[in-house]
Amino acid sequence: MATPDQIVELADQLSACADQIHERVMREIRAYAGGPVPDKVQATARALLEDEVLLRQRANGLYADAATFIVRALGKPQAQLVKLTTDAAEKIRRIGVIGEVTSLVGGLLALAGAAATGQAVPVLVALEKIHKQVKAIEALAPKPPAKAS
Repeated sequence: MATPDQIVELADQLSACADQIHERVMREIRAYAGGPVPDKVQATARALLEDEVLLRQRANGLYADAATFIVRALGKPQAQLVKLTTDAAEKIRRIGVIGEVTSLVGGLLALAGAAATGQAVPVLVALEKIHKQVKAIEALAPKPPAKAS
């Protein structure tokens, strides 16, 4: 994240993640077809919607202040950062159990906050958290059946 355009690109990706959070929560609520939604699901949905708002606020802050938030010492290619946040948005969209998304959203919020500091170390820590959570979600995903030979 060495240029304002790259900061804006990150803000775009964080906004896309927020869109996926919203879509996923709404899909979960609609799955109950107007029936009662369990308290645990309601609590998770509320927390995720609050995180969505916070993620959007942080993305908006990055848009507004892109020129001042340049992280030169990061040492990570922008394409890698964009791929990671794109992967996170896809995981949010496809995740089977809504509760599994909360840690991933926490990592995205940490990244958004870290990017706003302009400090490389918090950004790297947040990126690592997101990477680990994406891998954990992938490990939990059902595997396709093996093809018969």
